[in-house]
Amino acid sequence: MSHMTPDNLLASMPTVLLPLSAELTIDITNWVLALGIFLALNTAFYLLKHIVIQRLVWLAARTKVTFDEVLVAAIQGIRPWVYSIVSVVVAAGVFNLPEVVHLVMFGAMYVALVWQAIEIVLTVINHVVGNFVRRQDNGVTDEAQVKTTAQMITLLARIVLWSLGGLFVLSNLGIEVTSLIAGLGIGGIAVAFALQGILSDLFASFSIYFDKPFRIGDFINIGDDWGTVEKIGIKSTRLRTLLGEELVVSNAELTTARVHNYKKMEERRIVSHFGITYETPPALVRQVPNIIKASFAANDGGRLDRVHFTTFGDFALIFELVYFVESADYDEYLRIQHEFNLDVLERFAQHGIEFAYPTQTIHTKMQTPAS
Repeated sequence: MSHMTPDNLLASMPTVLLPLSAELTIDITNWVLALGIFLALNTAFYLLKHIVIQRLVWLAARTKVTFDEVLVAAIQGIRPWVYSIVSVVVAAGVFNLPEVVHLVMFGAMYVALVWQAIEIVLTVINHVVGNFVRRQDNGVTDEAQVKTTAQMITLLARIVLWSLGGLFVLSNLGIEVTSLIAGLGIGGIAVAFALQGILSDLFASFSIYFDKPFRIGDFINIGDDWGTVEKIGIKSTRLRTLLGEELVVSNAELTTARVHNYKKMEERRIVSHFGITYETPPALVRQVPNIIKASFAANDGGRLDRVHFTTFGDFALIFELVYFVESADYDEYLRIQHEFNLDVLERFAQHGIEFAYPTQTIHTKMQTPAS
């Protein structure tokens, strides 16, 4: 059984004539056949979209997984003009058009089909990447970060797919692509050198996303800059500093800098020093650690590590105090420190212990005049 082609259809059709006058009759068989093919294909596409795909949507909604819903929705989103272009190109096959017209028409059809196929693949990639990032972080990832990660990977996938799609279109149009591929390789190396800084930031963003030294909403310190992460982009990361302005830092710089992430802090370790006067009796000096321990026992949120008399200073007996604040919140740390300082001040006053401050004692030696 031979395949049905527009030429076979044309040969099997009766001739259709359109009389314009008594002397002039036009053969419109080709036009009637082309219109029939166009309408038949559009009807088939309409039935496919509104019956078959709708049935697939109904079935996908009843499964527990979401991947099939995304795939069916991507297929359902095929643009009507893609169907129309395919119908026009197939219907135009009944005409003996110039070769250049055929190339243009088939080129437009291939581009439309490749574009639509790429959009479907990117939709699936976007869904898969989003689920992968959420699964890696046990569902705690900020949705803005998930969206940015998916967009970044989708961008790279779009570049790769369009490169392959372009080669596919050119190859099907009869253009030799072997030399073109070689040229693209050389050109790609040149472009990579020219865009070295941008590519460095791009790959640095991948490192940030998958290594996760910080997330959107984390409070971080980079050198002399402090701020809350607001956006992690493809080229740069944006921070909102304590003064309120937006700080833009390149991703390449972030991957080489020492970043302090205070959001991941579970408790805060504080090391401080204080001094008491040299006039303090030794018995009271021995009581200082017990006074500090009693102060911590009376206040919640702080955990004493150690307190020791460490140094004979220039004008004070120096104690070193180390304690932990059992919270990463900075306001909570300041509150606990405030309460502790007031409590110690009151306890020292009750025991008659004075804090030292810079003093200078001048000894004057009087000489007896010679007789």
